[in-house]
Amino acid sequence: MDIPREPPKKRKRYVYGGVAVAAVVFTTVALGNLKPAAPGVDGATVYRDSVRRGTMVRQVRGPGTLVPEQIRWVPAVTAGRVERKLLLPGTKVDSHTVLIELSNPEVQLELLEAERQLSQARAELVNLRTTLETQRLNQEGTVATVRAEQLQAKRNAEAGEKLAERGLIAEAELATLRERAEELAIRLDAEQQRLKTYTESAGPQIEVQEGQLRRLQDIVQFQRNRVASMRVQAGTHGVLQDVPVEEGQWVIPGATLARVVQPERLKAVLRIPETQARDVVLGQAVLVDTRTDTILGRVTRIDPSVQNGAVNVDVSLEGDLPPGARPDLSVDGTIEIDRIDDALYVGRPAYGQAYSTVGLFRVTDGGNHAERVTVRLGRSSVNTIEILDGLAQGDIVILSDMSQWDAYDRVRLR
Repeated sequence: MDIPREPPKKRKRYVYGGVAVAAVVFTTVALGNLKPAAPGVDGATVYRDSVRRGTMVRQVRGPGTLVPEQIRWVPAVTAGRVERKLLLPGTKVDSHTVLIELSNPEVQLELLEAERQLSQARAELVNLRTTLETQRLNQEGTVATVRAEQLQAKRNAEAGEKLAERGLIAEAELATLRERAEELAIRLDAEQQRLKTYTESAGPQIEVQEGQLRRLQDIVQFQRNRVASMRVQAGTHGVLQDVPVEEGQWVIPGATLARVVQPERLKAVLRIPETQARDVVLGQAVLVDTRTDTILGRVTRIDPSVQNGAVNVDVSLEGDLPPGARPDLSVDGTIEIDRIDDALYVGRPAYGQAYSTVGLFRVTDGGNHAERVTVRLGRSSVNTIEILDGLAQGDIVILSDMSQWDAYDRVRLR
């Protein structure tokens, strides 16, 4: 009797196993071909801006301080010890206001010695004039005496000639009379020349002595000014800003004793980054922010050198200053460089410089996603930058730093 046999079960298991392996392989290949899922970004933490077309105002900004246009440094004219500080910083002063009193006994002694020399020179001038006048008068007397003797000798000679014609005197006696007359004539001429010399030389001698007297007078005046300078005056009107010395301190000539400023005449000195200062020129409009007010101004000077990566730019302030404006006040200045008409621009991103190419995330799908696009940038300003290629008017882009998503071309905004 035949017994029926069951079909083998191994074949069915093989079929099922093959199907399972094929499914695994297919799934693996399919998953390998899928793009990675877009990472999620919190949309509330990113800053977005839309691309606009219109007039783009180019600006540069830099911090700075308000400084006086005129500063009067009060130096020490002579060495001395600070005896008293009469005023404190912040006090209004005029040109004759005494700020500090100094003392130096040597300066007083030098003044006394100069005055002594001046008195001696005056006495010498009086003596010189007296001596020269006496010499002149004595010489005039000598000339008068010799003239009288010469006239008498001349008369004697003339009388002798008349007597000689009559034979009353000898020829030898007549010759003696003539010689005496000639001798006195020569002597009279010499004495007159001596009188002329005395008269002509008196003036120059007096002028020399007077010149010496004037020099000593100048020295005395200089010494008096030194003594007077120890009562240090402001020298101008304004506000006393600083007195960098203390009582009892010894100061040397030229040392700064005080600083006087005119607070109503201030200017702003801005520190513009060296990479942006190339576009700054004289006369450009500036808006100076004092934290409480804003002041209009104009660029008046640009420092030719760079200091600590910045260029100092002087700005003259226009109009009346606000109540809070004072020297050394910290401010921020914005300089208007240029205006670009019909420009395509957007807010300045966290990265990317002027005339560079960067990748920006453009918002798509109604704000649910953002995809990376290559954007070519143009001229830049403080808060905006020109778009040359890669974006269109109305596009919304993310300006925040997205460097942590550099490995992705698409992100999901949640």
